Amino acid sequence: MTETRTDTASPPAAAAPALSRRMVLLLAVACGVAVGNLYFPQAVSPLVASGLGVSADTAAFVVTAAQFGYAVGIFLLVPLGDRVPYRTLITTLFTLTGLGLLGASAAPGLPALLGASVLVGVTTVIAPVVAPMAAGLVPPERRGAVTGTLLSGSIGGMLLSRAFGGALGEWLGWRAPYLVTAAAALVIALVLARTLPRTEPPSRGRYPALLAESVRLLRAEPLLRLSCFYQAAVFGGFQALWTGAALLLTSDTYAAGASAVGVLALVNAGTMLATPMAGRQIDRRGPDVVNAVCMAAVLAAAAVLALAGLGGATGLVALAAGSLLLDVAMQTGMIANQVRIFALSDEARSRLNTAYMTCAFIGGAAGSSLGALAYTTCGWPGVCGLIAALTLVTVPTAARRARGARAGRRGQGGRGTPRPGR
Repeated sequence: MTETRTDTASPPAAAAPALSRRMVLLLAVACGVAVGNLYFPQAVSPLVASGLGVSADTAAFVVTAAQFGYAVGIFLLVPLGDRVPYRTLITTLFTLTGLGLLGASAAPGLPALLGASVLVGVTTVIAPVVAPMAAGLVPPERRGAVTGTLLSGSIGGMLLSRAFGGALGEWLGWRAPYLVTAAAALVIALVLARTLPRTEPPSRGRYPALLAESVRLLRAEPLLRLSCFYQAAVFGGFQALWTGAALLLTSDTYAAGASAVGVLALVNAGTMLATPMAGRQIDRRGPDVVNAVCMAAVLAAAAVLALAGLGGATGLVALAAGSLLLDVAMQTGMIANQVRIFALSDEARSRLNTAYMTCAFIGGAAGSSLGALAYTTCGWPGVCGLIAALTLVTVPTAARRARGARAGRRGQGGRGTPRPGR
């Protein structure tokens, strides 16, 4: 493993204020609201198309814009968690997100909506900022539980936002979800400004140095690059699914409204139950074995999802089952990848996470755009083929590393988790 540099001008250590359980729950809600801003546009993009008089695949670029903005925000803003007090940073980001959502709700045309979506994506990077903060404000024996609670909040926001956006958009038009989420972001900013504990930033390093460190880590750490490669591919397929599902459900095959996308997303609430079990399997078997299983599960999900093109009850069941399987595989893979990268350095986890999440969301944004293109050119089979193709490029490496991890465990008599290798 390469040696990771630490900041040379850090402030003196001070006793960190502890997070109460109530504060952890509030932060989980905040993560859910922030993450939801990236996903409710998937449910309302067909309504945007009809409201602004553009094609469905063109309207899908609203989702892509938010995802690309999020990737940029992770890279440019999340490292500030090591330099700016958390309360100042988080409340400022929520305020800017609320203003961006207000701008989106008033957009007169698609170009303005795309610009506002980029701003929202850039500033709604709350969850990647909150996670390192919470880890530093709770004792080691509570970190796993707190991290799980925050992740559950993010998953809940991802799922509920689609249901909320689709239902409210059908009732009051596509602008209504943007108005309501803007109000939610501004209210949470006010609440957190009064309740978040005061903290001292762990670093006084210059901002360009913080950005450069994330790039340096990506160049220096092969395991970080591997994790980025895995998650970009699988998350790209995940985003392609939901962009394509919105177009499929509102097409003549099902002739459903935008709210149907939200109802479908609620089926995936089972992911919230599967995540803790996945974490225990990663501790027991190691991230490489779990990653390989995830890749196989994504390929199986693509095959099941292909049946959704049949329409009717059979197609709906296939769409629900396939999307749930893909969601569980994607979230499990994310945990496995983070376990791998967080083992690389105790001092640079935020910057490791910055590089990892940036790459993941670049893949997701590309998947959203490619999913819309695949649907308009090849229909639903094109979307399923894209999901499979994005996963297949990871299979040789994942299979080889899984075999190596199993051999290592046999050499240890099956006891303990082997240290990740190159």
